[in-house]
Amino acid sequence: MKPWYIDGIHFKCTGCGNCCSKEPGAVFVSNEEIETIILHLKIDKMEFLDRFTRKLHGKIALKELANFDCVFLKENRCSIYHQRPKQCSTYPFWPELLRSLKDWEGEKTRCEGLDHPDGKYFSFNQIRSIVKG
Repeated sequence: MKPWYIDGIHFKCTGCGNCCSKEPGAVFVSNEEIETIILHLKIDKMEFLDRFTRKLHGKIALKELANFDCVFLKENRCSIYHQRPKQCSTYPFWPELLRSLKDWEGEKTRCEGLDHPDGKYFSFNQIRSIVKG
């Protein structure tokens, strides 16, 4: 059976910040991603881990504020955008959102950029490449 997105998808980040806020979630970070972020922030690893991360399910995740905003979300913009974790940069092309058209349509209630008429076209092969990382 062919995936529902075989003909591709349009997506445009509108900068709404909804993918980084308003609901509990977890952005897991790898050691390589941590190194990239601390170089950008010009702080040491221990300070970064103490100020910006938490342990979750045995992994390191970015902290969330009380309103569930990502600790790096400032005025609806990612303050570490060019160093953001892979999990963030591959949104919305996550397996759980691509699993079915119903899952994709459900995410559209949070993200106005899904199927946006001015969005960039992503082919099936591009999507598959993003998902495989």
